Amino acid sequence: MSISSRFAVGIHILTLIELNKEGVTSSEFLASSVKTNPAVIRKLMGMLKKAGLIEVHPGIAGSKLAKELSEITLFDVYNAVNVVKDKELFSIHENPNPDCPVGRNIQNTIEPLFTAAQLAMEKVLRNVTLEDVVKDIAVKENIC
Repeated sequence: MSISSRFAVGIHILTLIELNKEGVTSSEFLASSVKTNPAVIRKLMGMLKKAGLIEVHPGIAGSKLAKELSEITLFDVYNAVNVVKDKELFSIHENPNPDCPVGRNIQNTIEPLFTAAQLAMEKVLRNVTLEDVVKDIAVKENIC
């Protein structure tokens, strides 16, 4: 099992909005890049708007970033698209056998490790901005 693709698609949407800021970035345009249904894009755009990351206006094609690139972290996107809840990235089976020494102790043993791993990942995401992503793609595509 992996983290929902909503996270990657959210980053994709924001990056494309920035790189296409001279054009009209409609849900159909974004969907063609992501290769998904425009309804999926509109749902994610609603989440990004609610989080204050983009501006969209019903009935008007197009959108734009609501903040500077350097002010939007990947952690912001991660939170905006409801990837996981706090301390719930990893699931632990709920009903191990209490008569077994491993079953009796496994949850208390691995839960702190899982929490530390999630916090470490979230720390990395807080230190990467959308500006970093856009710059990397611009270099790869020779867009300056």
